[in-house]
Amino acid sequence: MIPRHLLIGVAALLVLVVSMGIYVRRMRRAAEFQYAAADALPVAPPASGPTETVTLYVADDDAGMLRARSAQIPLPGGRQQRAEELLRALLRIYQQPDSPHPLAPAADIRSIYLVDPGAAVIDLNAAFADQHRSGILSEQLTVNSLVDTLAANVPGINRINILVEGKPRDTLAGHADLTESFDVITVEQSSNQ
Repeated sequence: MIPRHLLIGVAALLVLVVSMGIYVRRMRRAAEFQYAAADALPVAPPASGPTETVTLYVADDDAGMLRARSAQIPLPGGRQQRAEELLRALLRIYQQPDSPHPLAPAADIRSIYLVDPGAAVIDLNAAFADQHRSGILSEQLTVNSLVDTLAANVPGINRINILVEGKPRDTLAGHADLTESFDVITVEQSSNQ
């Protein structure tokens, strides 16, 4: 006769093995879904044009500030396309595994519109805002980084508005106010403090 405590122990181990198998299977499916979603993202065509040295203002979360970084990137001839490629180069830095200011892999710039003399509108995709880390400093560094990078490399821009999926949005991820225009000079002064 097999002792009762041994039967209970074997039954408990069997339940544990089956439960772990179900858990591992679900985790594998979730990982496959995540990879499939990442593969479904639209891929922007590579920029064509002469390679130029530009200044990207990269946010550093640990230091709580922006750092100017020179980069060599190919830039197209049109002002709007140049502006889009500048900000996409900045986003590629943020989407690297060792980024000083990580953003979601799906975050992207939908378009940049150069309107009235001196005004620009940055249209972000929903993933940029929805998957952004919430926090005053993190959100403000992101906004300042976009504004400073654009203003430093596209002459004549004095103010910038930010939209999400082509529509106004109150905040980036709960803190950074997106309802007002960002004055380039004011943002540059706050970034240098």
